[in-house]
Amino acid sequence: MNATTTSLNVEQARFNMIEQQIRPWDVLDFRVLDVLRSVRRECFVPNEYRLQAFSDVMLPLAHGQCMMSPIVEGRVLQALNVQEGERVLELGTGSGFLAACLSQMGGHVTSVEIFDTLSERARCVLNEQGYSAVSLETGDASQGWNDHHVYDVIAITGALPTIPEVYKHKLSVGGRLFAVVGHEPVMQAVLVTRDAENEWRLDSLFETSLPYFVNAVPAAKFSF
Repeated sequence: MNATTTSLNVEQARFNMIEQQIRPWDVLDFRVLDVLRSVRRECFVPNEYRLQAFSDVMLPLAHGQCMMSPIVEGRVLQALNVQEGERVLELGTGSGFLAACLSQMGGHVTSVEIFDTLSERARCVLNEQGYSAVSLETGDASQGWNDHHVYDVIAITGALPTIPEVYKHKLSVGGRLFAVVGHEPVMQAVLVTRDAENEWRLDSLFETSLPYFVNAVPAAKFSF
């Protein structure tokens, strides 16, 4: 198989991902679809899973982490609706793909990852792909990230039992926060919007399931 054929296969797989998976799951925002066409997802996927880069599954990363499925990534991007020049905080860099998409939509992204090796791999791919508006930090953000900034957009890419109040207060007025909250086996994807200085609105978006953030796993429930 020559390079041209391989390229055509990749582009056909990307087209199928968008038209057969993402768009039918009510991701209709043309800006989001354009971003998912242009950001090269296959470059962010671990090498051993490249053949599954466009499949409708979560893909494993190191340290028991994962890439969200393409349909969930599409719904996240559509819900957050990043605008040019907005300040974005991503909690859980993972592969770096979502950070690239948030940046492509016009955001200045700060992305925090607890695992050094994941952050370094994401840094290499982001640099190779030319995403200069993404700054990577390493640390535990499961309970808060005290960088003394407020953000227009916060994307939380691992599940939490509940959203820490500190992150609601890190939103600017008009800011949006995406999170997956609750308990296995079914969790709820939610969007929090800060409508006023002391007013937040929570909208339930869809049911899904993600691995919990490290250090945010809820205590086991016992029955007798």
